[in-house]
Order: sequence, then structure tokens, then C-alpha cells
Amino acid sequence: MTSKLEQLRSMTVVVADTGDIEAVARLKPVDCTTNPSIVLKAIGTPVFADKFKEAVSWGKKQGGQPDGVVAAVADRLAISVGAALSELVPGRVSTEVDADLSFDTKASIDKAHQIIASYKERGIERDRILIKLASTWEGIRAAEVLQKEGIDCNLTLLFAQAQAIACAEAGVFLISPFVGRILDWHKKASGQDYTAETDPGVVSVRNIYNYYKANGIKTIVMGASFRNVGEIEALAGCDRLTIAPNLLDELDKADGTLERKLSPETFKAEPMQSLDEKSFRWMLNEDQMATEKLSDGIRLFAKDLNALREMVRKELQAAAA
Repeated sequence: MTSKLEQLRSMTVVVADTGDIEAVARLKPVDCTTNPSIVLKAIGTPVFADKFKEAVSWGKKQGGQPDGVVAAVADRLAISVGAALSELVPGRVSTEVDADLSFDTKASIDKAHQIIASYKERGIERDRILIKLASTWEGIRAAEVLQKEGIDCNLTLLFAQAQAIACAEAGVFLISPFVGRILDWHKKASGQDYTAETDPGVVSVRNIYNYYKANGIKTIVMGASFRNVGEIEALAGCDRLTIAPNLLDELDKADGTLERKLSPETFKAEPMQSLDEKSFRWMLNEDQMATEKLSDGIRLFAKDLNALREMVRKELQAAAA
């Protein structure tokens, strides 16, 4: 019998949530997703030692203010990680717009253009890249503009139906609802344990998936942020799932039958909704979990982005000494 990972591949596009080059080469996902935390971890490994040196050397030759040079080198490193991953997967690599731009639509659009241009300099076209943006009102508006320009987007840090509805209206290519972080919040708030079927993160993704399929919405649903294989199995059949290497390995070693839980042909009828800014913000505000996890996620990504920049700053200072 084939492993549960192979069975999952037959019904869902499997994406690797990592910057681990060796794991990607071994597990052969279709796509890869990155974020500031993944980039920071990847840059600290021996695999990217030469890329780090190259970026710092490049930075030394740049003019301008020190903070601007530091940010530019950090951007270059993020592109280096994405470019390395693009050599190993046949599909897309998601690269994130800076977390500290999450509430600035214009700056997010400008950064996305910069990311696409940087990849093009390395011979990687936009059809291999997904621009990753936080699912704030401003991030969704930026995605709406970018999608009309032919730049596909991945809306991340998605915890609520309001975010999913707004992303669909904006014509977003793909959303990443965060299963595990939703579970974390509810376990802490309630003190309860959950089965795979009652897991609030799983239920959230199933509801979003049903809403999209019931209304013919083309936006791809890609479950993310898993805590265990039970959550993954409970979403088997979802359009895409982005999974960390340790859980991919666990699925690869597991046998038994994997039951399909989601299908685009099976859904309950659900009315289409439309949200303006006021109603979006109110719905999000009414969802305490989503409000807290969205802001917390932005802060955590910003913290890791700043840690990467500080690492670059120290190397540039050492090189100038």
C-alpha cells in the first residue's frame, strides 16, 4: 500500500513549508512557501553560507543610508532562498512582503514589484512566484491591484471568514488559512483538547473551502500551519496544503487508507457575501481569535525580519572595520 503522503498527493497539491534545501530535494513538493522566520532560519545554515557572504559583499558596494543598505541586503537574502527553492520545485515559490508594511497598501505594491524585478534579474519569471501578503484590509487591497497586473498573490495570516470573503472579492490567487495557530488560541482559551474533527482550525478551513466551492470562487485554498498529521488528514482533498518537513516525513512513513475529506463536487449551498471596509473591519473585530492571531503573526514576522536585518548589520559593520 502506498504511504499516506502519496495518497495525499493524489487528491491535494502538496507544498513544503520550509527553506530547508535538503528536505525539499528529498520530499519533492510541487511548491514551496517561505516567510521571514523560514528565511532567517535558512540563512543561518551552512547551505546558504556562500549566499550570505555574497549578499554582504554586494551590500558593501551599495551607496545610500546604512539602514537602506541593510534592508536591501536582507531582501537579497530572501530572494536567494526563494531562488534556490525554485530550482528544486516545478511550481511556485512564495516570497513575503515585509511584515512592517502590512498596513500600507502602496508600499506593499512597491515592494511586490521590487521582489518580482529581483527574481527576474536571476532569470525567474513572475509565473514562478507568489507574492505573500498579510490578510489585512491594506494587504488585500494591494493584492487586488497586483492581481490585475498579472502578479499572483498568496494571502497569509488568514484566520477568519471575513478575510477569506474579502480575498475572494479581490480576485486573490491563493489564501493560506492558518490551522495550527487557530487551534493554539482555542486550546489556550478553553483549556480543552480537540480531535481532528473538532479542531477549530480544521473547521475554519472546511468552512472557507465550502464557501468558495459553493459560490464558484476560483481562489485556491491552501491550509497552513499544522500542529499534527491529524489536522492534515482531516483536510485531505483541500486544494493545497503547505506542510513542514517533519510532518511530511511522518506522512511518508504512515500506511493505511487516507480518506478524502474535501471535494469540489461536494458542498452545502451558501449565499455569496460582499464586504466593504467598514463591514470587514467589524467582522474581524468581532472575532477575538482572528484579531489577536493576525496582529500577533505580524509582530512575530516583523521580529524575525528585524533579526535578519540585525544579523546583516553586524556583518556589514565587521566588514567595514
